[in-house]
Amino acid sequence: MKNEGVQAIIGPQTSAEADFPVHLGQKSQIPILCFSVTSPSLSSSHTPYFIRATPNDSAQARPIAALAKAYNWREAVAIYEDTEYGASFIPYLRDALQEVGSQILFRCVLSPMASEKLITKELNRLMAMQTRVFIVHMMSSLASRLFLQVQQLGMMSKEYVWIITDGISNHLNSMDPTVKSSMQGVIGVKAYIQESKHLAKFTARWEQQYKEEYSNEKEIPDLNVFGLRAYDATWALALAIEKSGTEAANFRQPIPGKLAGNMTDLSTLRISISGPKLLRAILESRFRGLTGQIRFINGELLGSKFQIVNIVKEGVRDVGFWSPESGLLRGWKIRQKEKDLRRLIWPGGSAVAPKGWVVNPNGKEKLRIGVPFTHGKFVTVEEDPISGAQRVTGFSVDVFAEVVKVLPYNLPYELVPFGDGHGKSKGTYDELVYQVFLGNYDAVVGDVTIIANRSNYVDFTPPYTDSGVSMIVPVKRKHGSDAWTFFMPLTWEVWLVSTSFFFIIAFVIWFLENGRNKDFQGPLREQMGKALYFSFSTLTFSHRDRITSNLTRVVIILWLFLLLVLSSSYTANLASILTVKQLEPTVTDIQFLIRNGDYVGYQNNSFLEGLLKKLGIPESKLRAVQKVDDNAKALSKGSSKGGVAAIFDEIPYIKSFLSGNLDKFTMAGPTFKTGGFGFVLPKNSPMLSDISRAVLNVTDGGAVAALEKIWFGEQTTNPNLSNVRTSYGLQFDKFLGLFLMVGTSSIAAMVISSFQQCNDHRS
Repeated sequence: MKNEGVQAIIGPQTSAEADFPVHLGQKSQIPILCFSVTSPSLSSSHTPYFIRATPNDSAQARPIAALAKAYNWREAVAIYEDTEYGASFIPYLRDALQEVGSQILFRCVLSPMASEKLITKELNRLMAMQTRVFIVHMMSSLASRLFLQVQQLGMMSKEYVWIITDGISNHLNSMDPTVKSSMQGVIGVKAYIQESKHLAKFTARWEQQYKEEYSNEKEIPDLNVFGLRAYDATWALALAIEKSGTEAANFRQPIPGKLAGNMTDLSTLRISISGPKLLRAILESRFRGLTGQIRFINGELLGSKFQIVNIVKEGVRDVGFWSPESGLLRGWKIRQKEKDLRRLIWPGGSAVAPKGWVVNPNGKEKLRIGVPFTHGKFVTVEEDPISGAQRVTGFSVDVFAEVVKVLPYNLPYELVPFGDGHGKSKGTYDELVYQVFLGNYDAVVGDVTIIANRSNYVDFTPPYTDSGVSMIVPVKRKHGSDAWTFFMPLTWEVWLVSTSFFFIIAFVIWFLENGRNKDFQGPLREQMGKALYFSFSTLTFSHRDRITSNLTRVVIILWLFLLLVLSSSYTANLASILTVKQLEPTVTDIQFLIRNGDYVGYQNNSFLEGLLKKLGIPESKLRAVQKVDDNAKALSKGSSKGGVAAIFDEIPYIKSFLSGNLDKFTMAGPTFKTGGFGFVLPKNSPMLSDISRAVLNVTDGGAVAALEKIWFGEQTTNPNLSNVRTSYGLQFDKFLGLFLMVGTSSIAAMVISSFQQCNDHRS
């Protein structure tokens, strides 16, 4: 810059080399046109005289994420070199994966000068993980040494996925055949360069010129993408120089005031007068180059289409493409635009896409699944007295077996009770769950409640049972011995309306029969008495007075029908009240327990102790119940005799307990929401999404309901349970139609009778 007076620079070749020249170009206003510097850390927004004539590395993050989405890979490991080029790409990759529901589980950083021993050590760490999807972003020199070690360690088998970025994919043709052989099954992402006549003619000229200059060479090397981009960058600069008219160099000295105290050789660099004009001309370039359309947006080359390649025995084959508009495609032609790729050959020669993770990374044959050492209906551990073998059964175990059946792959496992070897539990449920975090168990199956503090170090599947906490209380019987029980079969509305209708019917009969029937003649008091007697005697069907009017007969028939229905319903309901025992809870509200100072029970070693304290129950009034079988004994004793007035427990346990004690106890009071029972998996386990989906399928499909019937019986609530204030009376709306029918017919009869009397008077 200082001695030669250059107006522009094409290069350098790597991101690590570019930082210093770009800084100098910015200082002296000389455009730096880079055709192979892809690191996102270098940007024209910070250094305007830096022009990137190749796609930014960040653009290839979305095609990689599209591959993860297409094959349902939820986790991946990023392997990259410890340089600005390697590290600056990872944030873009992380964001792109998160957009499709995936994530970077682990980052493996390798120095460009890493030894084979160090590479092997890092790869052994990766082998111990369940994740088998690896995204490699580094220079081709380090990648060559990496994949040789990968093959030696057996990490190119059927269960692995290897994805390489553009920086490696573009060097595949120049790699050593031994390295390429170790990469069979690898998927590569590279910027797409469309075939064109212009490119074909240039390639032909290149081959002809190479033959002339190197006549002794038998093979002509292929033009790689960097050579093509270098040509396009040179052409863009030549056109810009011609357009801006800056053939002659023109510089000025830096401002003297800015040199004070900084008299280094670099501080005396001259400033290009024509630099800004040349920069604008380059940025305004529009032409068709060898690599496609050349156009710069904010100092970056416009271009966002990528090619997906697959390394096989025969070499490198194209399997598809990616664009922001269409996503993954087999090809650009209309008939090829299927939303997938051509058939891929995966590591190990497999044609089946790996699921991206393994159940047992350490080579174990089965998953070690911990279960609580209990003897309840959810999990029961039985030991053979002769062989000592342990057999695990229960509702939770059967539900998990159904879940495994729904999984799209085989999941071998063994159930390991959390016992001390002497027939007792080894610890609490919290300690059992913590074993998954420690790696002693691969999962936990059982009646484990989903609560917040446990989810800090493990993951849970969706609940497979009803969630919530309520209380179990004894029930007391309420017999129909009240002196006014005979009023209970009907509500007060029915009694009031029925009584009123007796008087209404009496008036209607008097109106229709008076003047025609001698039995209803005489003094008014006597007439009304006979009418009322007739009306009320219909209740027992003992009316004997003679009826002369047909209209009266119609009204009486309908009235008798109403009385028949009403009396039958009354008799049936009264019999039910007097004979069927009514049960009601002894406690219905937690405040009742607090006011009375009653003792309250909870299952020992459960989270319920903390919940009850939060609800306001003093610690001195809490009593732990050792097991579910002790619930009945503690409740039967009562609070005053060493027992408890109520026991708080989770709804699944309550259902199990009440299935055999419906006539003695019931569930009462409000329900406090909890997470329910779920299966425990390690944090970020790749199995979580598949098992969670299987749990939802099992619960929605009715399999859990069928297992509940097997383990807990058909009936889990008390049919005889009633509240103290429950009304047993039949409601008025049940008889509204009958009363309307009788009332309407009575009015109609009186209207017709009035017309008949008017006609009789006229005649």
